[in-house]
Amino acid sequence: MSAIERRQPLHAFFMQRAMELARRGWYTTRPNPRVGCVITQGNVVRGEGWHQRAGEGHAEVQALDDVRARGNDPKGATVYVTLEPCSHSGRTPPCTKALIEAGVARVVIGAQDPNPAVNGQGIAALRAAGIEVVTGVMAEACAALNAGFNLRMAQGRPRVRIKLAMSLDGRTAAADGSSQWITGEVARDDVHRLRAESGAVLIGHGTLAADDPSLNVRLPGDWVPPLRVVLDSDLAMRADARMLGLDGATLVVTASEDSERRRTLEAVGAEVRVVPRGDGGLDLPRILAILGEREINDVLVEAGPTLAGALTRAGLVDEFVIYVAPLLIGANGRALMALSGAVGLDDAQALVFDNIEPMGTDLKITARPALSQSE
Repeated sequence: MSAIERRQPLHAFFMQRAMELARRGWYTTRPNPRVGCVITQGNVVRGEGWHQRAGEGHAEVQALDDVRARGNDPKGATVYVTLEPCSHSGRTPPCTKALIEAGVARVVIGAQDPNPAVNGQGIAALRAAGIEVVTGVMAEACAALNAGFNLRMAQGRPRVRIKLAMSLDGRTAAADGSSQWITGEVARDDVHRLRAESGAVLIGHGTLAADDPSLNVRLPGDWVPPLRVVLDSDLAMRADARMLGLDGATLVVTASEDSERRRTLEAVGAEVRVVPRGDGGLDLPRILAILGEREINDVLVEAGPTLAGALTRAGLVDEFVIYVAPLLIGANGRALMALSGAVGLDDAQALVFDNIEPMGTDLKITARPALSQSE
């Protein structure tokens, strides 16, 4: 057994701690990835850090500062970090430079950074400086910390999660259109957590017209407000929409060239972007590409059956989050999403259940397409 193999359980132990630290920045690091770091000497923790916000110190730098603040010298230390250290100057200087100058002996890395500006270059820089580098420790779990970031780096678009709430018989509203509230308070609070995790919350004009939602986050603690995105093909959004009176940015995406309507919405703080039409509505891949260009890692879609169906048909949904209430509404209720019926089971959209858990009086089901676009 090699020395590296003998150290694997120890590496996993400290990497697990680094992942716990990374999660402390769960709601605050975007558009940057979540990263945690532990620095040890003689298998004793000498310093810890995590990335907190874009523009602030990365996890490795925070951990080095913690080592020194405790009266220790990081020379000869082992560094455990959930994501490959950056080797380029962006909002902050490169982490590889800080590690090399600190004289660390070994860097143990969880996941390789898919960012083309890094992607192996950090590992190469450390090795070129004579530092031992161990890669792939708990790689899958470390990568899962940044599913949206990883997808944006690979495909240029954010991860798309659709939030749906339905009765036990698959209806999202009663025959009279009433839908507030199908689910209970615990499930509704969980939606605010999903919003806080997301760089953008997206709805269609049908949801806007029916509910006039604020799309804000009501959650204690520190989080970054998501961008509110409204898909409005005909630019019919009212200037007195509730969300336009709130803090935070609103992007209205439309196919309309109505300059007067555009000026009206811009006057109350909305940004208006024109895109081509597609699939009975707007060009959805182009919209996601625009959000990717804005460094949005995760989009939470809170849409009605039309938009939910369009995204699903286009293969653009990476995760379904479905809250199921203990209600039976009946055949006259509104269906979950607008999809053409499968002729046989072989034509049905296959999903994989990732998690099913009680959510107060309801159930929360997390699922993804069997052939997920994010895999």
